This record gives sequence, C-alpha cells and structure tokens, in this order.
Amino acid sequence: MEKKLLIIGYVWPEPNSSAAGSRMLQLIDVFLSENYNITFASPCAKTQNAFDLDTIGVTSKTIALNDPSFDDFVKTLHPQIVMFDRFMMEEQFGWRVAEQCPNAIRILDTEDLHFLRKGRQQALKDKRAFDKKYLFNDVAKREIASIYRCDLSLIISKSEMEILKNDFKVDESLLLYLPFLEDEILEHHFSELPRFEEREHFITIGNFLHPPNYDVVLYLKEAVWPLIRNQLPKAELHVYGAYGTEKVTQLQNEKQGFLIKGFAQDVNEVMQNAKVCLAPIRFGAGLKGKFIDAMKNGTPIVTTKVGAEGMVAQIMACGSIGDTPEDIAEKAVKLYQDNQLWSEKHKVIPQIFNTYFNKNHHKNTFLDVLSETLDNLEKKRQNNFIGQMLVHHTLQSTKYLSKWIEEKNK
Repeated sequence: MEKKLLIIGYVWPEPNSSAAGSRMLQLIDVFLSENYNITFASPCAKTQNAFDLDTIGVTSKTIALNDPSFDDFVKTLHPQIVMFDRFMMEEQFGWRVAEQCPNAIRILDTEDLHFLRKGRQQALKDKRAFDKKYLFNDVAKREIASIYRCDLSLIISKSEMEILKNDFKVDESLLLYLPFLEDEILEHHFSELPRFEEREHFITIGNFLHPPNYDVVLYLKEAVWPLIRNQLPKAELHVYGAYGTEKVTQLQNEKQGFLIKGFAQDVNEVMQNAKVCLAPIRFGAGLKGKFIDAMKNGTPIVTTKVGAEGMVAQIMACGSIGDTPEDIAEKAVKLYQDNQLWSEKHKVIPQIFNTYFNKNHHKNTFLDVLSETLDNLEKKRQNNFIGQMLVHHTLQSTKYLSKWIEEKNK
C-alpha cells in the first residue's frame, strides 16, 4: 500500500529565511527516505523566499480556513499520517482530520514551545522574573491541549521536554525529543574554514518576523554594542535577516559600526567571514538555527542563558554565555581579541556538533517511534484518555465555531 503523509503548514517552508523552514525540510527528507508520497498544504500565501517543493517531489496544495472543501480533500487523499506544523494548524484542521481520517496518525511538530516564548516575552515586558505565573498562560492551555490531541509531538529541545514532563505532567509517551537533523561536519572541510586572523567583525542573524530576533538587535543597539565598540573602535556588527522593516533599517549607524545588511543570500559565506556570532537573546524557546549555522561554519558564539537553552553544554564549549550587557560585552571582546581562546572554541565544534545533532541517530529513533505508533495506535490512544476527551470536546466546540464562520462567510 502506498504510504501517504499530509503536512499542514503554518507557512510555506523558507529554509533560507528561518530555522523553522530548515527544520521542516529536514523532516520532509526523513519521510522521503522512507518512500512516502508527501503533500504539503497551507492556507498561507507563498512568498518569493518559499522553497520549491516540486523539485523534491512533494505536492503543494493551497487550503482554506473554515471551509468544508478541506474535508473532501483530506478524505480523498486518505493519508496514513498527518503532521501539523505548529499547534495553530492542529487547532484549525485537527478536528477535520479526526472526523474524516480517524485512523491517521496525528503528529504535532511544535517547532518550539510558543507558550514558553510568549511567557518570557511578557515577563520581560513587565520587567519581572520569569516564573510559573508566566509559564501557565493562555497559550499554554491551547498548546498543551494540542499536544494531548495528537498521537506524537516532536520537541526540539531537551529543556522543553523537561518543562512538559515536570511542570505540565505530560506523559513522555506522547513526546519525542527530535533536535535539528544535521549532516556530519567533516574534518577535511572544517580545516579549510577561515581561521582567527582571516576573519573580522561580529555577526547577528535572524528572521525579523520572529519577535525575539528584533529584540536582539534592539538590545544590541541600546545596551551591548556601545560597550563593545568602546573597547573595539574598529569592529563592526553586521546585522542580517529576512523581512527587515523600516524600524530595523533605521537602527543603522555607520559611525558606530552598526550595519544593517538585510537578507543574507549565502549564510555560510557571511558566517565564515565573521569572527564572533553575537546573539543576546532575552526571550524565546526551542533551539536556535543561527547557532547551528555558526557551528557549521566554525564561528564561536556569545549568547545568554535563554539563548543557549537546550544546548548549554554545546554553547559553553563553542563560545560563551552572559546575562548582563557588561558580561556579554566582556566575553564578546575577549573572544574577539584572544586568538588562543578563539581557536580552542573553534576546534571543538565538529566533535560537539556531530555528537548532539547526528542526523542518522535521531532519524532512526524517530522512525522507530513512528513504526511503534503505527502498529499500536489504538492502544496508544486508549492510554491517552485526556487526549481522547479533548478530541471529543474539540469536535463539538471548534467544529461548530468553524461551521458558524463558514455560514457567516457565505
């Protein structure tokens, strides 16, 4: 029997714009290697940065929100697996999938825990310490409910696994730790990367549609970069990222060496030219794709505890962690000036990277769990009564809200 996978995307994958786009293509690659016939569907409009899925044999389908046409589409497609890209897509389409294809495995790719990022953002806004009051927010209620309604949720960070298990008491059988799936860094390739004396300046990079990335640039501009520049008057900070608006470009200050470079056509090239990747992230969640890019290109990293979450040991080996502007600036300057320290951080990157982000290891684990879920779906759902209860009530509440919107739209 032909194996079919339907992915319902929040957006169309943009691997050159965001870590989420790269992550999605990695997951698609896993299923293609197992000979799945894949359809990627999204209600979002495509941008010029969207990856051409046809080139890898994946069918694209535009779908509508709150529209019964999806019911006919998914019933006709009849996939064995449906993967939701972020919990918002499960909220919108999960009940329709459950109704039309009740035996299809439902997988949630969280990308990162949205409620964790949202809580940290609110705590920062309130200028208060992040605690459980901020963790147990309304987005958490929605996202945890989505995790329970699905048969398996992919979690990108071990820290997020611990939060779900310890703070929310989610059964581990519903979760799978699945970080970025990366090809091995080869020693002969790594040895050809530019060395300390061949590099100059600092780099920060990130999609500006993602609020934590804009906050990084603002924080650098106002608090961190002036401290660095005072000690390194000839150094520059090159700021890269897709979808930079006027509020980003107006931060440019050539006299201060604070340069807004815009979209990076080749992230490897700009990362290899930089001496240090600087990313003082104050709120966020998941793993940071910018650090994966930095490691692949041998560029040491300076970030915060929040930025390093889920890969603290790796960041400490390959860079530094600080949590005040003074601490971040001090560590960035030291790394920038000290050839021996920089070289020590640089040379351990391949071993660290290949150990923690081994594509084949994590892929095999994922396929084993997927196979077990396919073979024991009924039993797994029986053991997840909370999930079945939430599916039942969602079929009542979300279904009729959606149908009301359908009628209103008519």
